[in-house]
This record gives sequence, C-alpha cells and structure tokens, in this order.
Amino acid sequence: MTAFAPSSTSDPKRPASGASAADAEPAGTVGPIAGAATAGVPDKDRPLFDDIRFLGRLLGEVVRDQEGEAMYALVETIRQTAVRFRRDGDAAAGQALDTLLNGLSDPQMVCVVRAFSYFSHLANIAEDRHHNRRHRHHELAGTPPRAGSLPYALARLRDAGISDAALHAALGDMLIVPVLTAHPTEVQRKSILDAQNAIATLLAQRDTPQSPRERLASDAQLRAQITTLWQTRMLRPAQLSVEDEITNALSYYGTTFLEQLPALYGDLADALQATGPLPPFLRMGSWIGGDRDGNPNVNAQTLTIAVRRQARVAFTFYLDQIAALRAELSLSTTLVSVTSALDALAMLSDAWITPSTHREDEPYRRALSGIALRLRATASQREVDLPNRPALPANAPASAPPYDDAVAFAEDLATVEASLHAHHGGALAALRLTPLRQAVAIFGFHLASLDLRQSSDVHEKVIAELCALAGEADYTQRDEAARVDWLTQELAHARPLRSRYARYSDLAEGELAIFEQAARMRRQFGAETVPHYIVSHTETVSDLLEVLLLQKETGLLAEGDGAGIMVIPLFETIEDLENAPAIMSAWLDLPQTQARMQARGREQEVMLGYSDSNKDGGFLTSNWALYRAEQALVTVFASRNVQLRLFHGRGGTVGRGGGPTYQAILSQPAGTVQGQIRLTEQGEQIAAKFGNPTIGRRNLEALVAATWEATLLSAGSPQTDADTNADTDADADANEARLAHYGRIMDQLSAAARKAYRALVYDTPGFVDYFFAATPIAEIADLNLGSRPASRALQNPATRSLSQLRAIPWGFSWGQCRLLLPGWYGFGSAVAAWLAQCDADDHAAADGAVDRLTALQQMYRQWPFFTTLLSNMDMVLAKTDLPLASRYAGLVPDPALRDAIFSEIQREWQTTVDVLRSITGQTERLADNPLLARSIRNRFPYLDPLNHLQVELLHRSRSGEASAKLRSGIKLCINGVASGLRNTG
Repeated sequence: MTAFAPSSTSDPKRPASGASAADAEPAGTVGPIAGAATAGVPDKDRPLFDDIRFLGRLLGEVVRDQEGEAMYALVETIRQTAVRFRRDGDAAAGQALDTLLNGLSDPQMVCVVRAFSYFSHLANIAEDRHHNRRHRHHELAGTPPRAGSLPYALARLRDAGISDAALHAALGDMLIVPVLTAHPTEVQRKSILDAQNAIATLLAQRDTPQSPRERLASDAQLRAQITTLWQTRMLRPAQLSVEDEITNALSYYGTTFLEQLPALYGDLADALQATGPLPPFLRMGSWIGGDRDGNPNVNAQTLTIAVRRQARVAFTFYLDQIAALRAELSLSTTLVSVTSALDALAMLSDAWITPSTHREDEPYRRALSGIALRLRATASQREVDLPNRPALPANAPASAPPYDDAVAFAEDLATVEASLHAHHGGALAALRLTPLRQAVAIFGFHLASLDLRQSSDVHEKVIAELCALAGEADYTQRDEAARVDWLTQELAHARPLRSRYARYSDLAEGELAIFEQAARMRRQFGAETVPHYIVSHTETVSDLLEVLLLQKETGLLAEGDGAGIMVIPLFETIEDLENAPAIMSAWLDLPQTQARMQARGREQEVMLGYSDSNKDGGFLTSNWALYRAEQALVTVFASRNVQLRLFHGRGGTVGRGGGPTYQAILSQPAGTVQGQIRLTEQGEQIAAKFGNPTIGRRNLEALVAATWEATLLSAGSPQTDADTNADTDADADANEARLAHYGRIMDQLSAAARKAYRALVYDTPGFVDYFFAATPIAEIADLNLGSRPASRALQNPATRSLSQLRAIPWGFSWGQCRLLLPGWYGFGSAVAAWLAQCDADDHAAADGAVDRLTALQQMYRQWPFFTTLLSNMDMVLAKTDLPLASRYAGLVPDPALRDAIFSEIQREWQTTVDVLRSITGQTERLADNPLLARSIRNRFPYLDPLNHLQVELLHRSRSGEASAKLRSGIKLCINGVASGLRNTG
C-alpha cells in the first residue's frame, strides 16, 4: 500500500501550508509527544510550552505504564517521522511513515491513535490555561483593556460621548441570546469532557505557589486524571439520544452560565454605578428537544423533558443558593433590626414551618426557610423532579403556597436584600443575594428559552391532511395566492379546522402534539419558555401562515394577548436569501401579522442560515448573499417601523459562519444589530467556548461588547484609513458612496466565485464520487455524533448526492481531510479574473482614481465586512495542508478522477493564497493573529499523525478488512482531528 506516497499532483518538496521550522522538534526530545522545542520562544509563552511538555511527559508515562515500553517507543518514532514530514515535506519521510503504519496491527493502530488524540486534548487544555494566565497578567499589570472586553467597549462608548445613564437605559431594549444546539459535530463524550475539566483545574493550581509536598501531590493527581482519561472509553457505543443531548448541554450551566452570567451583570452594574438587578438583556436559548427539522427523534415528549430538566437546573440552583444564604445570614434581632416587610416574611414562614426556639431571633433564616419551601412547592406544581438534597429544616411540612411566577420569587428576595441594606448589611447582600436576584431575572423558572423548529414541507403536509379530512379543496393544488387567501380566512374563523373525531396520520398527530405540549409548557413556566418557532426552508409567505394556523388549531393563539409563539422564517439557500426581502415585505403587511406584532412590541425575528448557503454557492457568495439580504431587510423593516432582530445560524467552521464572534458582529451591515441579536452555538464550539468558566465569561463578555459597539457606534460601515467616524453629513455621504462602490465590486466577485465553486462541486463529473472517497464522510455517519441523522442516504452509493447530504457533515468532512474547502474555494479565481479585467469605470471610484488591486486593499483596510472575511479565510488556509490532503486523494480509486479534481483544488488553493497575499500584504499566514498562529505551531505536528493514521485505516477498511478495532480506530481518528482543529463543526 502506498497511501502515504505523495500523489502525482503534489509537490513533495513544498512545506505544508503555514508550516515553519518552529513546527518541528529536534530529535531526542524526552518523552513521546512531549511538547515543542523552546528555542526562540518568547518569555511570555514559556509557561505554555512548559505545560505542554509537562502534560506530554505525563501522558508518555501513562502510555508506558499502561501499554508497555515497545508501544511508548513506537508512538515516539511515529511522532518524529510525522514532524519531519511536516517540516520538510520530503518523500523519504512519507515513505518512512508508510513503512511504519503499514506494519501496525489494528490494536497497535488504535493505541497510537489514542495517544495522539489525547495529546490534542491536553494541548487544548494547556492553551486555554495560558489564555487565562495571560489575561490575568494583563489585569494585574493594568494594561489597557483589549478589544472584546466590557472595559474596552465602555471606554469607546464613553469617548463617543455616550453617558453611563444612556448606556444603562439602552440595556432595557437589548436582547442578546446565544442558543445552544445539538447539531452532530460534538465528538466528545461528557465523561471525557469531565476528565478534561478536572485536568484543567489541577493545571491551573500549579500556577499558585506550592510547597514541594503540595506540588508532588498535585502532579500525582494530574497523572491519575490522565490515567482516568486513558482508561475511559472515548467513543459512544450507541447513537446519542435527545435526552443525552439535553443532559450534556445542561452541564454547561453548572460549569459556566449560572455563575458567570450574574457575575458579568454585576461587573457591568458596578461600572455603570447601577443598583438592583439589570434588565435581563443577555439570556440563554436552546434548540435541544424542540428542533425537529430532519430529526425524527424529537417530539412532544422530548420537548417536555427538555423544559422540565431545564427547570430542574434552575430550581436546584436557587435552592442551593437559598440554603447557603440561610447558613450565612445568622443575623439576630438582639443585635440588628430588620424591616417590617422582612419581619412579615419571616412570620409568614412561621405559618408553614414552626421555628426552633433557638431560631426565633433569626428572622432572615426563618424567611429564607419559607422561600425555600415555596420554591419546592412551585417545582412540584410544575411537575419538576428535584434532587433529594436537604434544603429545609427537618420540621418543614410537605407543602406551602407555590409562587405564581419567578417575579413573585424575586420580590421575596428583594425584601430580604432591602432589609440587609437598610440595616448595615449591604456587604452581606453583595456576596450571594444580589447575584441570586440577578440570576432569577436572567433564568426565571425556565432557565433558557426553547425554540421549536420544523421544515416548511412538513407543515404543508399537515395542513393538507387537515383540509382533506375537513372536506376542503386540495390544499396542495392551490397556488401561493390562493393559499394565502385561504389561510388568512381560516385564521379569522373562530371554528376549528381540526376535528376531535377524525383519525389523522402519525405525522399530523405528532406535529399537532408538539404545538399542544408547547401550549402546556408556556402555561406552566411562562411564555418565555417556548417563545419562537423557526420555519426551515421558508420560501413563501404561506410557509409562515401555516404555522400560525397550526397554533390556532392547538390553542396557542387563544393564550393571553393572542400573539402566540413568534413565527420566524429561516432563509438558507442563496435563492432563499435573495427572496427574503420580498417575502418579509408581504409578511409584515398582512393584517394578521400586524396585529400580533403590535401585541409583542412591533418586533419580528428573521433567521439566516450560513450552512446551506455556503454549500449552495461557496464561501464568498454565501457571505455576500447574507450581507445583501441583511441590508435589504433593514430597509424593509424600517419602512414599516418594525424592530428587526436577526438570528444568525452560525457553526464552528468558517464555511458555516464561524470565526471570532466579536469581529463577526462588528462586521455586520450598519443598522442590523440595533441592540438585539441571537446566534447559535453548535457542536464542539460549546465545549470550546463554555467548558472553562473563565473562557466562557470572556466569550459572553465579547458578545455584549460587540453588540453594544455595533449598536451605538458607526460599526459595519467603511471607514477611512485613519479609522475616523462619520461626524459630518459630508463624511456620511462619502461613506455611503464608498460602500456602494465596494458593493459593486463584491457583486462581481461573488458572481465569479459562485461560478468557480459550482463548476467544481456541482458541474464536475465524478465530483460526488471523489468527495465520498477522499473524505471520511461515510464513516462520520457511523460515529454516533448526535441524535440527528447525518444524511438521508450515505451508505448506498447509488443514492449518494450532495442534495441529500446535510451541510454540517459536508463541512466537517472537508476539515477531516485538511482541505477545509468550504472556507475558501472560489475566492482566488474570482479575484484573479476580476483583476485581469479592464473596465472603463474603474477610475470612477467614490474615493478617487484607483486601480483594482488598490481598491481591494482599501476594502481590506477600511471595511469591517471585508476585513473579517479575509481574516477568517486566512485562518482556514492556515489549517489546510495540501500534502496531507493529497494522501486522502490517494484513496480515490480512479487515478484520472483523483488527479483531475485534486489538481484543480491545488491550483485554486495556490491562486487564493497569492491573491490574499497581494491584498493584505502579509507573507505569513495569521500574521495579524499571533495567538492562533502559536496555537497551530504547537498542535499541528501532533495532529498530523492522526491524519496519516486515518488514511491508512480508511484504506484498510475500504479494501475489505473488517474488525471492531479497525472501526474503532477510524472513529478515534475523526475524534482526534476534530479536537485538534477545534472549529470543525
């Protein structure tokens, strides 16, 4: 087998993209995967290298102890050979790897894969620790705040003349919601994540002064945790259930959200000198348990489970905090007075719990006991099963009046806090009670809003069935105008279309059950529990009206103010994005829409999909179509005096809208944020962003900072090279003209990029066969990544098609083979062709006579959208590796097809690298992102072996070999590569 010999289309002497001498290690480094050499390493980064070396050494000791000296030596030999291949790209190194890997048995292969996979995990932990270390260093040194932090945003806003009072007032109109989803890209088991969190905690402790005895104990604990990691099964034996996904997502509340969100609010309140809880402008959302699009495992039962388990987390947290407060607030009326309201609260509690004689002078404890009892009664009334831990005195009765809602609970807490402040106890309130009050304002009794989502074609089928059994004309035969007329008439009728005596299909009954259960959950936990309904594949106004009619048929429009659940269109493909303004114009003009928007404050949300638009039109066209759609939607909504809130369906990969969130928000078109934004957090990005509480806090802070800046400053518009804001009408006119000129350029580039992308992906004969052979897409479908199927048809070659493949595993697969094609393909040829054109209008640019390259350079310097676009593409190109990708191409059985397609990809890659260099002036990848460049240098020499091993395993499997170890090895490789790249989902 010669899978690791460079293919005929690759240059074996050219180093891998982004590689340098710093990527390599000298021979003889102690211990397998023991960390990079420190020669030339800046002093500030030496602790990181020390941590990587230390963790690598411990892992090596565990490998030696668990698997023996021979395996230890084998791992080290493979590591050094792979590093030589990355450093030199020479044929000898590739042949040496061939010899090594061809000779491995399946059990040996699995062991080697595990070693390098776990090093990727440990390197990630070390990097996260170093980020926190550097952040604390800057805080202690008093260095100026960095972009993305609240102090930086506050400084910018204050410099712009915005008062703290105005900022405080603006919070009341803001809404920022990260929405956790369960898309199938999270490859880590919760058990693995828990072990990693324990290692991260122990590693952080090493930064504090320790005695020799303490250091030895700490190191022993770390080795024990790494041993646990080694002996813990990395892969799931079966596909995740929706319940598993709910449990996994809720674990991040205990790790990060419940503590860090109130702390962030507290710091902001201190900065603004505000008293009392701030408006809950930053909240949490979820799709897990309510997202039915393409997932038959989500139903009314999972919706119920999700809502009640979320509530369980909230109630348990509140009860734990109340128990801690009761232990802390031992204040005696023999020493301090209390307010009459607190005294009344304590006496009310006495009616349910007879106080012990020695507690009669402790009104705070008595009041808190009553609050705890009412909380438990509230949970019981809502059928929330609470953990059995002591939170009440032994003499507490079984029941007490439940709270009507979280507001009533918050009022009791406010009574306690007011009494403390009135009697010299403010310092006591600040420790726990104030954050608890803020937590209640944020999380309520529901913890997070849970969205419903389903595809428009499913709603159409249900409506058609209701019509058929009601004796109505065939709904499917009506054109769009007739559908809209009929739906609006039905919405106006009081009588139901659905008959309680008719027998409906399982599909219709299941869909109606979701709506009915949503109504019950809203009644139990409040309207914010299930506030939104996302309509996937929205193509017409009737797609949205159908959901309103289903709400009417299940009683949702009869609730309260009659607004029901907000119906939100999801525009996904390029065509859908282009049609979005017209659809929303018609939707907003409907009388039914106007009435419901009036009831909810004239707000309407629109969701934009990044994945399908990228798969449809490529990286550049997708981004530009999204930008143009946002601009047009702003105009549509402004003309109707409706608040637009955009919901960004972003993923981890750049091809799916990934990249730094702070820059992404600031690069949005002017007027699109307006203080409100929702965005998805998907796959392994949830663990990467929120698995560590300190890093989680900074990611949440970046969300707030960017939203504030994008709303209140001139973010999103092109600026002069001096980065001045438009202070005069002339400046504004110049910016508008410059943006129009840049837009015309982007229109041309987008058209050319889309043509180049589709020529490869959709118009090249045999491309689908190439994709399925040169990536592990079929093996990914078997990885048990999530409860949602990866595709409707993957295993049968006769039915394989890109239209059947979901956009998420499409991007995931390209990351595995180190091409990351959805994040860059088409840009290079589009720019090169545009630069080669001659146009008489070139010298009529808004800001003077410039040639085409100069125009692109100015766009890069002045326009946040284009700057972020190129920055994200630079990151993707830094993670691509053509020599490694060529080895995956070697899996394509047809040599002519392999050479034709891979050579085309290689040409486009080189063109893209060349034009990017011409525009930015940067000769090195990630020149403006040294942190990420350092991260890649640290991890990729140890990630590369996993790719080599994966190719060998894929070759064995596709050659007919079959064993449990072989299948396990392939899955472990996918796991390790995803962890090493960190944003593959």
